Amino acid sequence: MQLLLKLAGWVDALNERIGQLAKWLVLVCVLISAGNAVIRKAFDMSSNAFLEIQWYLFSAIFLLGAAYTLKHNEHIRIDILLGKLSPRKQAWVDILGGLFFLLPMAIAIFYYAWPVVTQMIASGEQSADPGGLVRWPVWVLIPIGFGLLIAQAIAEIIKRVAFLQGLIPDPAEKHSGQTAKTVDTHLDAVLDQDKGGRA
Repeated sequence: MQLLLKLAGWVDALNERIGQLAKWLVLVCVLISAGNAVIRKAFDMSSNAFLEIQWYLFSAIFLLGAAYTLKHNEHIRIDILLGKLSPRKQAWVDILGGLFFLLPMAIAIFYYAWPVVTQMIASGEQSADPGGLVRWPVWVLIPIGFGLLIAQAIAEIIKRVAFLQGLIPDPAEKHSGQTAKTVDTHLDAVLDQDKGGRA
């Protein structure tokens, strides 16, 4: 379990960094959108490239931020039902939901997107609109985003199993980031114990 928890910690760290990047992309998207609107109104000018980059950035925010959202347990849930269950039963719901719903869906999208993406790259897919952008980079975000989501789903399942075994606190609790720090601290402690035992 220690090795699996270490793997989960690596995935958490990766998706935390990528999620922080996705947050900055929101600001970039807003600035481009505002700039495009000002230029269009003030100078009666417009650009398909400016419009398309907004769509691309929105796609990047959604696809790169999905795993980060899952890590922080902020995805949409039916809390009115789940909130009535004990933390252990909630952990079982998360494990079963991850194994039988989230992972199969994410793996299927990753699998079926990959041939389309490779075809787009090979053809150098371009926008059909005048002055538009190259399209294939935004297609590449699909397998990247779902690959990150698959990795985070596995990490969340590992953490729920570790919680059920009493190795870490409940990773599903929301306390403005404090619980995540507590879980990380416990993960580090488990790993340190493992290293001490080998020494």
